[in-house]
Amino acid sequence: MRIHRVHTILYVEDQKRSCEFYSKVLMTKPVLDVPGMTEFLLGGPAVLGLMPNKGIKRLLGDAIPDPASGSEIPRAELYLVVEDPTLMFERATKEGAKVLSPYEMRDWGDKVAYVQDFDGHVIAFAQSKK
Repeated sequence: MRIHRVHTILYVEDQKRSCEFYSKVLMTKPVLDVPGMTEFLLGGPAVLGLMPNKGIKRLLGDAIPDPASGSEIPRAELYLVVEDPTLMFERATKEGAKVLSPYEMRDWGDKVAYVQDFDGHVIAFAQSKK
């Protein structure tokens, strides 16, 4: 079976604020922006989705804990291998992301900088030698 597209969906408190943040950081507009879901094409089959906490809770009800109860606790990492990680890092911090770790060489061979968005999601901007 072939996978046609991969959607990574982050649960967010404020969809509009997160949409504006990711639009500026990713330097692109969403391909979908409707109440309850925002989507950005990341290249290839990758799509980043932003769904309000209350939206996923409404969909799945008591089958999951309320994502809002984990606000600002890292629940996911978005690891982006990009052409210019320092530019992306600077753009993210300018838009209000919290700096977690500066751009530096990591044990696995990538140079990476880490920030955290308003909802606690970790975003890594990396340059890979692979």
